[in-house]
Amino acid sequence: MTTKDIGDIGEEIACQYLKKDKYKIVARNSHFSHNEIDIVAEDKDYIVFVEVKTRSVSPEYQFPLYSPASAVTKSKQARLIEAASAYMRQNKTQKQPRMDVVEVLLDKKTKEVIRINHIRNAYGR
Repeated sequence: MTTKDIGDIGEEIACQYLKKDKYKIVARNSHFSHNEIDIVAEDKDYIVFVEVKTRSVSPEYQFPLYSPASAVTKSKQARLIEAASAYMRQNKTQKQPRMDVVEVLLDKKTKEVIRINHIRNAYGR
């Protein structure tokens, strides 16, 4: 299984998680210039731009050495904010934007979910 396959699984899990948490999924894998937004979702107050970070780990190591969200570096954040701004210009809304990260940890062997961590307002302000 490739890292792209694992990422795709994580994005699907993140969408299902957000839907259960009363978010409406507006778009997935939206491209703006050379930047991509994994998930665009809405709740009653915000338009939420979600970066999904998925890792497969051995079950005995439920907490990897580093947080998957740490892969969203300052330069990656700047690209995501640029993409979110482009999205907002093309899709007018009265809702406030928010930048979230959803971490998905999968069992390395079974690909079952070990843990999901939704970090709201992870960066940007």
